Amino acid sequence: MTGGGTGLAAQFRRTGLSLVTGAFVLAGVPAWADEAGVSYWLPGTFGSMSAVPTAPGWSAAVVYYHTSVSAGPNVAAAREVEIGRFTPTATASLSASLNANGDLFFLAPTYTFATPVLGGQASIGFTSVFGHANAGLNGTLTATVPPFTLIRSDSINDSVTGVGDLYPMATLKWNQGVNNWMVYVSGDAPVGAYDRTRIINLGIGHGAIDGGGGYTYFNPKTGTEFSAVAGFTYNFKNTATDYQNGIDFHLDWAASQFVSKQLFIGAVGYAYEQVTGDSGSGAKLGAFRSRVEAIGPQIGYVFPVGTMQGVLNAKGYWEFDAENRAKGWNTWLTFAISNPPPAR
Repeated sequence: MTGGGTGLAAQFRRTGLSLVTGAFVLAGVPAWADEAGVSYWLPGTFGSMSAVPTAPGWSAAVVYYHTSVSAGPNVAAAREVEIGRFTPTATASLSASLNANGDLFFLAPTYTFATPVLGGQASIGFTSVFGHANAGLNGTLTATVPPFTLIRSDSINDSVTGVGDLYPMATLKWNQGVNNWMVYVSGDAPVGAYDRTRIINLGIGHGAIDGGGGYTYFNPKTGTEFSAVAGFTYNFKNTATDYQNGIDFHLDWAASQFVSKQLFIGAVGYAYEQVTGDSGSGAKLGAFRSRVEAIGPQIGYVFPVGTMQGVLNAKGYWEFDAENRAKGWNTWLTFAISNPPPAR
């Protein structure tokens, strides 16, 4: 990393961490897409300063994440198919709605190596998930199976409390003046609470691998920053349902401005698009491609914690332009701590 300066530059570089990236969050519970509307990638994972190299040594982030989403007939039908409530063998009309809420905590320890790798800074870490989620599905299904017409009303409520999947991650970052670049690779170890008969889960029931890259512009003299990270997800088959999600594309972005040596404000957003269709005998509704976009505000505060530095960051997203996916709003409250970088 290039040398810092005074004022905003020195204060920010002393934090030695990415404001939100330290909590590399990939929980699949409330993020509806792909199989019955559930994706591996949690949009909003990356935030401000994502590509900026951090201080060598251990760092950690704790995130409280709350989400509230709802969906119409498409996602409700997909959920009913997955849990085995009906098999679409003919024309079906489902007048239904699905609502879900989640209160989750993410713990993300990370170790950053002091020795350069390919001229950049390497880090490894993982994210663990625990918390509570609940969902409700209400509606009436009308299906035509010649020569009969079947009508059934459903009212299903479910909740789960426990641990989610485990999400490892490795990053490599480079810095040159105000420009910062990164590449990353992550994955899903499907060890979390999952039951195909529930309408809400803390695990996604299958493994996945995700990789991509990002860029951060940060001008220490003005305190202006912009970050964007994009990636693709390859999903392995869910053997419990014989369902394989398609390949997903995601883009997280954030912008911030330091208004003092410790306080910053800005905006965040994301875009999510499924680029290939779902497959397998369990994909009874076909390709079921999903998408969603979101935008919202953020605020953060940098402060000393003994000989270390901490960051508090709050951000929120309001979702729109959703297809085959529940939409709503979500908020993140992050506390991250790390070693300060060595004096220069």
